[in-house]
Amino acid sequence: MTATQSRLHALRVRAIHVAGVVLPPIVMIALLGVVWEILCSSPTATLPPPSKVISDTWELIAHPLYDNGGNDKGLFWHLYASLKRVGLGYLFASTLGIALGVLIGSSKWAMRALDPLFQVLRTIPPLAWLPLSLAAFRDGQPSAIFVIFITAIWPVIINTAVGIRNIPQDYRNVAKVLRLNGAEFFTTIMLPAAAPYIFTGLRIGIGLSWLAIVAAEMLIGGVGIGFFIWDAWNSSLISDIILALVYVGVIGFLLDRLIAVVGKLVGRGTVSV
Repeated sequence: MTATQSRLHALRVRAIHVAGVVLPPIVMIALLGVVWEILCSSPTATLPPPSKVISDTWELIAHPLYDNGGNDKGLFWHLYASLKRVGLGYLFASTLGIALGVLIGSSKWAMRALDPLFQVLRTIPPLAWLPLSLAAFRDGQPSAIFVIFITAIWPVIINTAVGIRNIPQDYRNVAKVLRLNGAEFFTTIMLPAAAPYIFTGLRIGIGLSWLAIVAAEMLIGGVGIGFFIWDAWNSSLISDIILALVYVGVIGFLLDRLIAVVGKLVGRGTVSV
């Protein structure tokens, strides 16, 4: 086989692999779209079919960046505002959550002292914290960020602690033999070994954060995708709601993929994408 034939064969194998990954979801989405169109095309249907959703929301799709002041903005600005809130709350939650998870996973005393408290707090629904945060901060922006923080931190803490506790004793013995200091042990032993657990918690946390921000913004108002959905409901714009839900789902998927890719890089191949 010549070099050209080898390259063509490699390209063919790569194309088959890509097609095997891309085509199944495209086919499934197309089938669901056809079923949706058929079921909702009846005059008695309460939801619009995909064709009507696209025609009703074409201006929103084609002009996502318009800004007429106040809350009258394109979908880009609503999504951007929501992503900023999620980013801040998630950053605080992941940083503190990993630190507390390492502490609980490394110390039996810390686990006995903190684990019961965390198990109680994590069962409180995220939106139940919103009135308390509004009373404390007296502003919707930090209140929404706090709701994201309190939503995302628990899976990060729990999964990190489990990952730290499950580090093989042989790894710890090697660290003692090599006389690694705390920072070296964390970066070379602890983080790669616990990375699958840590990033599982981070992926769960980002998904819960994106879920919580939509509900929180429905209550606090202002610019944000949650407010956009609630405002569309009050205006009986069902097609706008469906379009917003599509964007919410796609962005949630991309956020999950982003954390998975970062986990693969940080975990040096121990984290599956």
